[in-house]
Parts: sequence; C-alpha cells; structure tokens
Amino acid sequence: MLVVSWNVNGIRACTKKGFLQWLEQRKPDVLLLQETKAWPEQLDPELLSEHGYHCSWAQAEKKGYSGVSTWSLKAPDQVNIGLGVEAFDREGRTVISDHGKLRIFNGYFPNGQRDCGRVPFKLDYYSAMLSATEQARSEGKLVLVSGDWNTAHRAIDLARPKANRKSTGFLPEECAGMDRWFEAGYHDSFRVLHPDQEGAFSWWSFRSGARQRNVGWRIDYHIISDELRPFLTGASIEAERLGSDHCPIAIELDL
Repeated sequence: MLVVSWNVNGIRACTKKGFLQWLEQRKPDVLLLQETKAWPEQLDPELLSEHGYHCSWAQAEKKGYSGVSTWSLKAPDQVNIGLGVEAFDREGRTVISDHGKLRIFNGYFPNGQRDCGRVPFKLDYYSAMLSATEQARSEGKLVLVSGDWNTAHRAIDLARPKANRKSTGFLPEECAGMDRWFEAGYHDSFRVLHPDQEGAFSWWSFRSGARQRNVGWRIDYHIISDELRPFLTGASIEAERLGSDHCPIAIELDL
C-alpha cells in the first residue's frame, strides 16, 4: 500500500504545474493533500472525479485558506471530517478515513506564525489530534498520522538549526509537542528507516534560491503507531518533485 502526503500550497496552482500528470504516473493507493486552498465547488471535474479517485474534502470557512483532502483508489470504509473541535474544524485541517484496519489522519497542523502568536493554538491541535489517535488505537486500529506538521523535530531535520532555535517551527516547546507523540508509542516512519540521513527536507522557502541550495526543513511526516510499525516497508521524500514549496513524502505498508 503506497500512501503519499503533499502540501500542495493551492491545489489549483499545483495543477498548473503538472499535479495531475504526476498523479497518473505515481498512482498512490491513498493521497493526502494539505493546504488545498479551495472549496470543492470551485474546482473543475478534472480535480473532482475524472482522475478516478474517491475524494473527501475539509475546507476552511475562509476561502483560499488551509484545507485538506484525502484521495483513495478504493473507497474508504468510513470518513469523518474534522476533530469535532470547532476552533480547528472551521479552518479545514483534518480528514480521518478508515481503510480496513488502518485509520489515516490527514492533518494540516497550524503554523505558529512569525510572532509565535499561534504557537499555543498549534500545540492545542497537536494534543487534540493525539487524543483522537489514541482513541483509534483503543479501538484496535492501526494508526497513520500524515501531513504538514509545521515543525522540524530535531536539528538534523533542518539546514540551519542554530539560527532557527527561536523561530516557530523549531521552538523547544514545538519539538516537545512532537516528543509527546513518540513517548506515547508513535514513530517517525522516515527516521525508522533512515535514522541518520542528513539533508532530507520537505519544505524550502521560495526566497534566496533555498531549494536549489537545499536550505530546507523537514516538516512533513508520516507518523505511525507502534502497532503499525511491523508493516512499514518503505519511506521516502520526493525532493525532486516540483509544484509547491513542499514536496511529496511517501510511505509503503505491507498490509
């Protein structure tokens, strides 16, 4: 089972840069998109149905902002939009889908903002998502939490850790927020298979040729529950794929 997550930074903009051609070539079993920045009624049939995927959308109340969407070749057994917390759900941040024993949480985790004003909101979302995934585990589900977490967990996960220690995305409290997940029995799938790989990033600023110089951050993750870890067979970052300031990240599961 191939699952790919990609913050497309606007699904319509990404489509103009070859998104549908990439989809036809890559053909993931499940595709998890973040920051779609669109309501379904704003999209053409080529993005709604002509590709053959079953699509579920969570859109923000504010048009052109946030939004996530889960696409699957086989219809999911069940889909829930949102976490049931109005503050998060009005921003279209979460789609939860069941695929047999696997429950996938597709999340666009909040950005803390340059002035760090939204860091508490971000950490609250981390906690709410963790509560939801723990409930799923108690129900016997294998749990995958994927998306743009907006945090580089460790120094190895960004090009300039010392310069960014006081910047949102690498604040100590944000990294500690991720630590809670690993203490609760979750794993960073990429680091399970590539524990010491440096220069592995999933986001680059549009400024100063950052991508060309690989001055980036790894802020997109497939986080797996301990129960799912034995089924992990692959994890990769598709840094060569253009179309957004993020690149796709992939996980392979033998279920």
